[in-house]
Amino acid sequence: MNGFITKALHTRARVKDANGALRTPIYENAAFEFDTAEDIDDVSIGKSIGHVYTRSSNPTVENFELSVKNLTNSLGVIALGSGMAAIATTILSLVKAGDSVITTKYLFGHTLAFFQNTLPSLGVNVKFVDILDEKEVEKACDKDVKLIFFESISNPQLQVADIEKLSKLSHSYGIPLVVDTTATPFYMFEAKKFGVDIEVLSSTKFISGGGTSVGGLIIEYGSFDWKKTPNLKPNYDKAGHFAFLHKARKEIFQGFGAVLSPHNAYLQTLGLETMALRIDRACENTLSLAEWLEGKKEIKSVNYPSLKSSQFYDISKKQFKYAGSILTIELEDKTAAYRFMNRLKIIRRATNLHDNKSLIVSPYFVIYPFNSHEEKMALNITTGLMRLSVGIENIEDLKEDIEQALGV
Repeated sequence: MNGFITKALHTRARVKDANGALRTPIYENAAFEFDTAEDIDDVSIGKSIGHVYTRSSNPTVENFELSVKNLTNSLGVIALGSGMAAIATTILSLVKAGDSVITTKYLFGHTLAFFQNTLPSLGVNVKFVDILDEKEVEKACDKDVKLIFFESISNPQLQVADIEKLSKLSHSYGIPLVVDTTATPFYMFEAKKFGVDIEVLSSTKFISGGGTSVGGLIIEYGSFDWKKTPNLKPNYDKAGHFAFLHKARKEIFQGFGAVLSPHNAYLQTLGLETMALRIDRACENTLSLAEWLEGKKEIKSVNYPSLKSSQFYDISKKQFKYAGSILTIELEDKTAAYRFMNRLKIIRRATNLHDNKSLIVSPYFVIYPFNSHEEKMALNITTGLMRLSVGIENIEDLKEDIEQALGV
């Protein structure tokens, strides 16, 4: 069973349903009963597999994790309540006060705030570098750096780093590479092939299928030797190769309670089944729109990594099946951008990504609401910039909607 869609449809639960249900039911309950006191002890200490309390694990959530694990050929998967929970759990599993991390300022607004504000308040030094400049990244590497983090395609600037080169660099210094692949989930990008150690993403997006539910994923590929990581030594002594997953799940995840609800896990397992079909359609629409928009004199600029005019065209083609379903359009100023957005009839004004519906927002005000004007300008975020997440509508309807909104 090698095909992506076949795997998505036919991953079997660890335990067969008592009633033979074709898909794992929603176990929407808190606690699980055991036949004996000894049995619950064994599961609690990890001597046997089972579920004690839904904040720690749940059959519906476990089935979602197993489905993702099967699709990614990964060492292990943790499903969480949001993409930000996945990022925070991963980082906090690897660092302690006094440690450093390397990242870039070209990050989604809330992720950037986590690195700018939250981590420093916990005593973690954050080194912001140009992730496209390998020499600058290498210059920042030292014994205190515990990870390198960036987005496979930055949101909303749409920068694309050479992930394979950065992986070789990070591994030469004994540093794990963590990549947020929300823009290019595992149907579009084989993270392990390009040297990613830990993949984090928001499953709210492409996976959920139409923005039905909020969730996040941590996917660990088993490619990093955690014996080299002093912060994980107690976990390595207990779990060996699974040291990171042990700390992330048994300490940080359970301690912070960033649980994915069983109902959301059920919806996202359903979403996996049609994820490839929806991605194919949305990404084909995105390229078609981007190429068409480049010819519009009313538009100041169009940005999409798969455009031949993009500086990231070659690296995107090398790394991704598709360069995502996000493009940006820039008009002269806020007045022009808001007039355009308010005239749209099919494309919705909403802040999610990779919904079945096409969605548009102003990054200046929606994604970076609390950053200064100077910070926004440094991130190439102007008042006339709009982020368009392209959906699966008929392409001619999208073009017609944009045409009338431009007043053409």
